[in-house]
Amino acid sequence: MDMKLEVVVVPVSDVDRAKEFYTGLGWRLDADVPTGADFRVVQMTPPGSPASVIFGRSLTEQEPGSARGLHLIVDDIEAAREELRKGGADPSEVFHDAGGVFHHAGTDARVPGPAPERGSYGSFLSFSDPDGNGWLLQEITTRLPGRLDPATTAFSSADDLASSLRRAAAAHGEHEDRTGKEDPDWPDWYARYMVSEQAGTEPPS
Repeated sequence: MDMKLEVVVVPVSDVDRAKEFYTGLGWRLDADVPTGADFRVVQMTPPGSPASVIFGRSLTEQEPGSARGLHLIVDDIEAAREELRKGGADPSEVFHDAGGVFHHAGTDARVPGPAPERGSYGSFLSFSDPDGNGWLLQEITTRLPGRLDPATTAFSSADDLASSLRRAAAAHGEHEDRTGKEDPDWPDWYARYMVSEQAGTEPPS
């Protein structure tokens, strides 16, 4: 049976302030439902995300600002940082972890700058909402083998699809340089490349 992560509860002290903050980042407002003076549910979704966050009144026993390690995945961390800055967040500089596997808790072992050779999964930045709930952005451009169902290829937004097409175009240019000739079947090559990139399988040569 499929079990899909649907929502994450974010504890906030001021619902309207949180709503304004996340709206400023370009997140979609899905619902704002007050059912009385003491209960309110706000649901918002980051651009391109299949999962959402909810916050409000009387939703959680967590202390406002106590959420940590909330992850958002992007395919261009420098561009995402600029969007966050323009949206009113105060993002950190891009960093990678000294261990090279994942990031440590807090700010331990942070090394300034993106991962060496801009390796997929390796570059991060952090930001917080007005209550101090901690978010991290992680740059992923190529998935590890087995991470996704190889029979399924999906794009969460037009921007996501466009980014994948740009990567396929760059890789195809290298392919044509190697072969020394134009490839009339480039749509087939693009398709194989984009499917393999998502599935983490061997790309076409």
